[in-house]
Amino acid sequence: MKATRYEGDKTFSVIEKEVETPAKGDVRIKVAYSGVCGTDVHIYHGMMDKRVSIPVTIGHEMSGTIDAIGENVTGYEIGDRVVVRPLDDRGAKPSDKGFNHICEDLKFIGIDSPGSMQQYWNVPAFTLHKLKTTTDLKLAALIEPLSVAVHDVRLSQLKSGETSVVLGGGPIGLLVAMVAKDTGADVIVSEVNPVRVAKAKELGFDVVNPAETDLVQYVREKTEGRLADVVFEVAGVQPTLDAMTEVSGIRGRIVMVAIHGEKKNVDLFKFFWKELKLIGARVYEKEDYEKSIQLITDNKHPFENLITDIQPLTKIQEVFENIDKNPDGLKVLMDCQQ
Repeated sequence: MKATRYEGDKTFSVIEKEVETPAKGDVRIKVAYSGVCGTDVHIYHGMMDKRVSIPVTIGHEMSGTIDAIGENVTGYEIGDRVVVRPLDDRGAKPSDKGFNHICEDLKFIGIDSPGSMQQYWNVPAFTLHKLKTTTDLKLAALIEPLSVAVHDVRLSQLKSGETSVVLGGGPIGLLVAMVAKDTGADVIVSEVNPVRVAKAKELGFDVVNPAETDLVQYVREKTEGRLADVVFEVAGVQPTLDAMTEVSGIRGRIVMVAIHGEKKNVDLFKFFWKELKLIGARVYEKEDYEKSIQLITDNKHPFENLITDIQPLTKIQEVFENIDKNPDGLKVLMDCQQ
């Protein structure tokens, strides 16, 4: 079988290795597609070299079929279409209060252990979610990032009739916007990249480029002065941190979707003055995955428009180099059987 390896220093290799028999409690998946996540790009840039065990196979956004089943695994059959919820919470303790998806000793599969950018992948059976036989495996590779969006919107408690502003129109931002739209809320996407602005408009969203239009004034006019009930900070840059408190209305809720690896400046006075709430949101829970699977199954949104490129596994080095050169793209999938 072919497997990719991150070797450090912005370098991937493709190797041949033996297909492994699944251990007790594990299954072996024939991986169909593996999506490239922003975290994978961070790994490529060496930003997580202290965490990953180099050389390592990365990847956690995926779809595939069960190829072999280990001992003590029930409820699955060879050929079942599945996705993996890549959270190993076996280190959870009572002090984690039952929130195992963010437990102190959580291991993220595909970062802390080998991931999906290989032809066959052995994983614990408890991470699996079964799909319908008719589910498009290309779209199914979006279930992991879509679950992030579902979790974010669920925690925001966004409801019909409210106004939400999504700061950042990349893959996660557009998925958040799609899920937010499902609640019946009015959704405004803020994005500066012209290509992504065009893509968001193509998807039917109300889009503002804050480099050209005053975002706060735009939202104020749209809401008759009320501003946003919910703001999703997805871009993870200082301008969106500045905007999130400005564009929030009285008692607005701000969901921190982006990962900030270092301390940033935030206008805390606005939290006092408008009684704002800041909500942290990390990964997803089982119910978020189940809802994402239903959304993909129903295919009520043009999810396929988020997939901007599909490349064979053997082109992994070229894929990551092109992502660096072309920040306009959205979701790139690796065809793991090529």
